[in-house]
Amino acid sequence: MTFSFPRSLLAASLGLSLALSAVNAFAEPHKQVLADAEQYQPEALKLLERLVNIDSGSGYEPGLKQVSDIAIDELKKLGATIELVPNTPEKSNHVLATLKGTGKAKILLMAHMDTVFKEGSAAERPFHIKDGRAYGPGVMDDKGGIVAGIYALKVLKNLDFKDYAQITFLLDASEETGSDVATDLIKKTAKQHDVTLNLEPGRPADGLVVWRKGSATALVEVKGKAAHAGVAPELGRNAAMEAAHQILQLGKLGDEAKKTTINFTVLKAGDRTNVIPDQATAKADVRAAVPEEFDRIEKDLARVSQEKLIADTEVKTSLQRGLPPMPQTAESDRLMAMAQGIYGEIGRKLTEEGSGGAADASLSAGVGTPTLDGFGIVGGNIHTPEEYAEVASVAPRIYLLSRMIMELAKPR
Repeated sequence: MTFSFPRSLLAASLGLSLALSAVNAFAEPHKQVLADAEQYQPEALKLLERLVNIDSGSGYEPGLKQVSDIAIDELKKLGATIELVPNTPEKSNHVLATLKGTGKAKILLMAHMDTVFKEGSAAERPFHIKDGRAYGPGVMDDKGGIVAGIYALKVLKNLDFKDYAQITFLLDASEETGSDVATDLIKKTAKQHDVTLNLEPGRPADGLVVWRKGSATALVEVKGKAAHAGVAPELGRNAAMEAAHQILQLGKLGDEAKKTTINFTVLKAGDRTNVIPDQATAKADVRAAVPEEFDRIEKDLARVSQEKLIADTEVKTSLQRGLPPMPQTAESDRLMAMAQGIYGEIGRKLTEEGSGGAADASLSAGVGTPTLDGFGIVGGNIHTPEEYAEVASVAPRIYLLSRMIMELAKPR
């Protein structure tokens, strides 16, 4: 694999920034970048409003196309070349926007266009600002990340900054659900870059994410025997009751010390009240900070599920792995130190955080590309109707991302 410059040099340069971080934390801000970031805030909020007021739930192609069309239009104005990657079998497209420069560093920015909210959510809860917070479906996860990326690139264009070899802005159409196409695209693209900055939401404490848990889905399938619930229930084998028993015992397989959680969230059994159900399924959200915990959970699911409540029922378990964990590394620590120094230029403190939420950053980190996450707009109440973004964080986050790209692009 060939890079514009060896990652060992990147690590060395990041190590230097770590040593100087205490000094940089009180360095003077880049006046033009700061002025542009502050000037762009109202305009950025208008773009955010446009995006939030479009339903773009995972798989909803009409809304995803509207969002991508708006983003593509903005990125073309910045001189980016655009490639659409079909997210088969769905009809949506992932977007790769590429800017070419004159330097050596290849920098990947990532954000996603899909949200967790159903069609009609934008009409029910349109974008609005109250008490310094912007509200609306996907306002911080991850419409705010798209806006932060676009306006950071606008700031760099104003400076005529081209000290990078390439900046790629990857917009995922299916981050919330995941897809094989997106996984392969992110891995392939990340391998071709020296560093990845993921534009997931900034954490509520105004931080960046240095580690993330991986995700998986546990499936429990129970086969019983149907019978009349009133006349002869004893002739049946109640799959729903057995599923409930399994949920209670398998739900204890988490490990707090290792940050492993298992939470049952989807239950299905029966369709008539007067029939003992002969089928039941239960799904659980599983999160783990280290890959080996998924192996352990998979084995324990099979072992513990053999302890049944109702005789003559059949219980089958499986574990479908999703995004891998993103571990904290020396390289992510060095990137974090660089970011903290930059934020210190404008008198702000950047906290170091981890997250139980899985994200595309895990795929980038998994192929060995130094990765730091959380460069979007700061917000909270993610994946709920009360999701919000802090209006006052817009300009500082544009400044942070712009300056981060500038520092990473410096000749080594």
